[in-house]
Amino acid sequence: MLAVANRTSLGAVGVDAAERFQADASTLSLFAVVQLAVYGGMQIPIGVLLDRYGARPIITIGMILMAFGQLTIAISPSIGITIVARILLGAGDAAVFPAVLRLIAIWFPAQRGPVMVQLTGVIGQAGQLVALIPLAALLHSTTWTITFGSIAALGILFAILVWAVIRNRPPELDADVTVNTDTGVVRVVTSAIDTGVGIRAAWAHPGTRLAFWSHFTTPFAGTAFVLLWGMPFLTTGEGVSTAQAATIISTYVVAGMILGPIIGNLSGRMPNQRSIALVLPAVAIQMIAWIVILLQSGPAPLWMLYALAVALATGAPASMIAFDHARTHNPAHRLSTATGLTNGGGFISALIAIFLIGLALDLQGAGTPDTYSLEAFRLAFLAQVPIWLVGATFILIERKHTRIRIGLDPERRRS
Repeated sequence: MLAVANRTSLGAVGVDAAERFQADASTLSLFAVVQLAVYGGMQIPIGVLLDRYGARPIITIGMILMAFGQLTIAISPSIGITIVARILLGAGDAAVFPAVLRLIAIWFPAQRGPVMVQLTGVIGQAGQLVALIPLAALLHSTTWTITFGSIAALGILFAILVWAVIRNRPPELDADVTVNTDTGVVRVVTSAIDTGVGIRAAWAHPGTRLAFWSHFTTPFAGTAFVLLWGMPFLTTGEGVSTAQAATIISTYVVAGMILGPIIGNLSGRMPNQRSIALVLPAVAIQMIAWIVILLQSGPAPLWMLYALAVALATGAPASMIAFDHARTHNPAHRLSTATGLTNGGGFISALIAIFLIGLALDLQGAGTPDTYSLEAFRLAFLAQVPIWLVGATFILIERKHTRIRIGLDPERRRS
């Protein structure tokens, strides 16, 4: 929860951040882009470190890095120093979720792992609510330095608690292993992504590519909305109050928490139809909802903005199906590699979307809070459409290749 709150903290106060640093839209995008890029780039090193040292020290260091990042933001006088702070945040954030997944694999029976992972993800997303409501309220009642300094202090507190409470493994185990209590199978837990041959072998399987494009296409719109551009769009574009905007984004978070188990259950019931029945419909729902909003002649009705939040909320649960593809189509020794490649898809698309929206605002001369306008936001958010279309096209291509590979469809004859 704390990692997610740190990740989304700037998005909750995006307009205030633009005014504090006198940043145009492209620069504001850069804050989020740098953070996400570091998060994605640190996945391989974090995996290697987890295999060597275990989860406890890695989570502790992650908390300390995020705390120093938020403290730097609290006292930063310039854009350059703030970018360094976002690098620290991205690196610290990158350490937490993989380490928590490792703890789940070691401390719980193997057959309970999938449920615990879903539960952890759902609870963690509540960190967005922490960033949206208490953080924004604290900022508007105190100062920037006090607000972000408070988050930094919370990070230090949790670093101490993690080190004091968490252990890498139960005391009766001599190594990081997962145990299936039904079958008695014991398996060593690994987090590192293979290099060279392992990456090429994973990518060569169309199931891994299907996983990558599924994760590329489904969550980026929600990520861009919550991480940076949702609050400025709602308040300065659509003209709703800050409290209403926070409620709309909170609806996105709560809807995602509700839809997660539903989509996960449906995914398990239709393993060979997940892309057609769940992933592509989630993409279509998001795209249609945005297009309807952007085609309004004036500000959209409030109910329509709530509907947009629910539509965007389908993206994150649908993106989890990508990891089912990766797990299904790769042997155990290559699973970390395939999972890492899959996870990169959503971060690449989010980077592209966040940057293109900011660039589109700047090109229209609407790059600062004083010049934001509804018309400029409408054109800027259209930059998401090509990403959806490219991703959906590759999902269809790689789905066909995967079905041929596993024998569900006949191989096409070459003319």
